[in-house]
Amino acid sequence: MKQPKEGNWFKRHKILTVILGFIVLGVIVSAAGGGSDSNKSANTGSGSSVKTEDKETVAKVGEPARDGKFEFTVKSVTCGKASVGTNQYLTKTAQGQYCLMDLTIKNIGDEKQSLLSSDQKLFNAAGQEYSADDTATMYNSTDTASTWYNDINPGNSVSGVIVFDLPKDQTPVSAELHDSAFSNGVKVNL
Repeated sequence: MKQPKEGNWFKRHKILTVILGFIVLGVIVSAAGGGSDSNKSANTGSGSSVKTEDKETVAKVGEPARDGKFEFTVKSVTCGKASVGTNQYLTKTAQGQYCLMDLTIKNIGDEKQSLLSSDQKLFNAAGQEYSADDTATMYNSTDTASTWYNDINPGNSVSGVIVFDLPKDQTPVSAELHDSAFSNGVKVNL
């Protein structure tokens, strides 16, 4: 007659439990490591550089700002649009007003990186955070260089518009741009 084994599987297989723990920890660390080399100063080419303040990089419109594998250059932010779309079937109306952030994103890393509009944010003067409207961003896109979602290879860049839905009485004062959902992000004053 067989004796029942005492303890649960984890107690009986201690070595395998430790190995599985390290594997799970490795997966979590690698998933969270999207922006490990962010917050570096970038030369704008005009002799000035983006300032670093307490580990937070702050740029202005027209200046490159780096987070992880991406270098973002915000060209402009235009608010006040009631709707966006490329044709009568792909149109979306804002709850408040649409603010369109025109920017270029360059991959400065050594492997492809996925750009997601949902990783980008706008802030008003009170610090309220506004997320991108992914559907409006997709409908607003007029070419294949989409800023809604795009895999960007090293050295390549994508230019386009990310659309945000803000209340009519609000004005964005800054943007926080990310190379991934887990990166630190880089601030751009608007």
